[in-house]
Amino acid sequence: MDVTLERVEDRARESSDPDRRERRPGRGAALEAGEEDQQRHDHDAAADTEEGAEEAGDEADPDEFQRHRSYPRVVNGDSLLARIAEAPDRTAILLDVDGVLAPIIDVPHDSTVPEETRAELRRLNDRYVLVACISGRSSADARRVVGLDELVYVGEHGLELEPEAAAWSERLQSFATTIDWEDVERKPLTVTFHYRRADDETEALRMLEAVAARARHEGLVARFGRKVLELRPPVAAHKGTAVAHLLGERGLERALYAGDDTTDLDAFNALRGLELGVTVAVASAEGPAELREAADVVVDGPPAMLELLRSL
Repeated sequence: MDVTLERVEDRARESSDPDRRERRPGRGAALEAGEEDQQRHDHDAAADTEEGAEEAGDEADPDEFQRHRSYPRVVNGDSLLARIAEAPDRTAILLDVDGVLAPIIDVPHDSTVPEETRAELRRLNDRYVLVACISGRSSADARRVVGLDELVYVGEHGLELEPEAAAWSERLQSFATTIDWEDVERKPLTVTFHYRRADDETEALRMLEAVAARARHEGLVARFGRKVLELRPPVAAHKGTAVAHLLGERGLERALYAGDDTTDLDAFNALRGLELGVTVAVASAEGPAELREAADVVVDGPPAMLELLRSL
């Protein structure tokens, strides 16, 4: 198996260093979804142009993308993944669904987790104190896609855990009805406009940028992701707050989180102050470079993520 791993040896040493928090202030919990957080993640026109350039760069330089392709391996007999596996009774395994457990496909409703991955999740659920899926889908839809009732599910990027989000639902849905768009995914607390199947992605993105500007004017939050624009309530909730909630209610200080998109950076940040937090980026040509850069471990797509799960 061809193996490459980024910065894991250094991070393994840091994770065992009790003074790491003082030296690395960026590893604080950072769970407030304030204005700076929104600006950090929202894509404006310039950011999307830059992202397109990154994607083109990936295609033009296969060696550059190859440097981000990796499978887990033991580093000096004490890798981060080995440390996660050594205390399953004190450790949570937290996973995004689409692009991590299930491959990204053109029609999101048709997505499903492969049976071999499902079997591995069953094994992990029997071994670890918590296995949870934190998804942009509703929790009910994430459960349908994964196909395992025994796991814990948190949907809509953690908004399901915040009662005040429901107060925005009618306003959000009403706004969405004013947008003439064919590929729309309506959820109780968010609305997602997909443009993966658009004949002209550049024109589709231009139109959705205008939609995002209108939504922000109406007080909604608009965030671009992997070929999508998501509209959501202006509530201080995200995948990071969901992670903090799940770990806090169980008193856990050890966790692994795997994600594939910009919204997963919030979850990464939520792990930074733990006794042991391991972040995994599931990379793709269209995935954000900043996720790979922030991750402890980078794997190449859902098949490689399955291999990582088998090592836990």
